[in-house]
Amino acid sequence: MTDVTSAHLTADQLLSVKDAIETRRSIRRFVQEPMNQDDLREILRLASLAPTANNVQPTRFVVIQNKELQEKLQAVSYNQSQVTSAPAVIVVYADMEDVLSNVEETLPASMDEEQIKMRADRLRGQFQDQDVAQRGQWALSQANIAFGFLMLAARGMGYDTVPMLGFDPSEVKKLLNLPDHVEFAGILPIGKRDEEGFPHHRHSVDRITAWK
Repeated sequence: MTDVTSAHLTADQLLSVKDAIETRRSIRRFVQEPMNQDDLREILRLASLAPTANNVQPTRFVVIQNKELQEKLQAVSYNQSQVTSAPAVIVVYADMEDVLSNVEETLPASMDEEQIKMRADRLRGQFQDQDVAQRGQWALSQANIAFGFLMLAARGMGYDTVPMLGFDPSEVKKLLNLPDHVEFAGILPIGKRDEEGFPHHRHSVDRITAWK
């Protein structure tokens, strides 16, 4: 039986969802080797399958594998060492304004031109009374789901991550040349673990669940 707690799983040893959840750890020290680019693309593809309301797909990714840029990102992330220890860092954000400018891209190709126009107008109408900040927060709730999928997809393919919310959003936007209106789900260093991380310490199901 495969030892799913191994720090050196090969990319073709896919974990079950259960094993991926149970063996995920927040890893801050990574093996110093580049990520397999096919694996990285597949992890992003799997994350993109996360559900979104009305299929709006507001989640966007920036993949950073340039060490100089990672050092700059570390500087605006309170100097957290995992940013430069990882071979890649994925910045996850929501951009609802991009969605509304390109709604037609989210609609099935099987629709005819009239159907596409009707659906696009209806979707834009749902958000027309909200301001940019309100739309951004709604989109962020969708991107947070994708962020969770991203972590599990990575672990399922034998990689490790650490979710980060400790950074200066305005400085990250400047560094990555992102619009002011985007909302960050988080930053995710990713690679193969070079430490075991801490064991899980969680409440029991009964502590956090009300049964009605």
